Amino acid sequence: MSVVSLLGVKVLNNPAKFTDKYEFEITFECLEALEKDLEWKLTYVGSATSDQYDQELDSLLVGPVPVGVNKFIFEADAPSTSRIPDADILGVTVILLTCAYDGREFVRVGYYVNNEYDSEELNAEPPAKPIVERVKRNVLAEKPRVTRFAIKWDSEASAPAEFPPEQPEADLVADGEDYGAEEADEEAAEDSAEVKAVGDDAEMAGVEQEQANGHENGQDEDEMSEDGSVDIEGESEDELEEEDGEGEGEGEGSEDDAMEVDEAEKPADAASSKPVSVAS
Repeated sequence: MSVVSLLGVKVLNNPAKFTDKYEFEITFECLEALEKDLEWKLTYVGSATSDQYDQELDSLLVGPVPVGVNKFIFEADAPSTSRIPDADILGVTVILLTCAYDGREFVRVGYYVNNEYDSEELNAEPPAKPIVERVKRNVLAEKPRVTRFAIKWDSEASAPAEFPPEQPEADLVADGEDYGAEEADEEAAEDSAEVKAVGDDAEMAGVEQEQANGHENGQDEDEMSEDGSVDIEGESEDELEEEDGEGEGEGEGSEDDAMEVDEAEKPADAASSKPVSVAS
């Protein structure tokens, strides 16, 4: 359980010129008396490619901290452009507001910052050398990235299971009333939608695979049927003629027998008829 909880951060001068000071109104709650001060820092990320361009704009010690809800104004100077690559002055970067107790960081708030010129002409065709006086900044204050860490406070009972703890890089899930909870809920909803989309795609892929297999099986069956018909039709003409010959032979034999019977009957009939003599 954290002894100090961050309740809210308000960016007072936003948007502003690049060279203006940063001003934050910070509200936090302290659940028990602290023996030492809280240390607040503001860091400007000068480049996304290397942390050597990061600048600590200012730090502030707050204490002694009374129990209850506390509020104060934190001001920090603008970053020095001499320590930022010209290619990274314009565009999107990040500022980090952190708080530590006894050298142990327990909360970090990150904001995206967009730096651009104050005119459309300069934005359309930016000069090779940035004109810092014409650059304005806009802090995306509506969507902070809040990260919390479990630390040891004054009592051993407040120490985590493993002390000193490894500081994780992933965001911890915030409580419903904590600062940045709404942003965390939106990210969780987006993650759930992505997982569902991936599941639907996998299901569709399985159906398509089954259909493909069914088509292949159907094709095999067609091929088997064609093969079977070829076997049936593939009987030699000699065999067919033999079968036809046998059938015709049987038919001719029957006719001969019938004719023989008729011929045999004819003499019998003739013999039974006696000649009649006619008197002259």
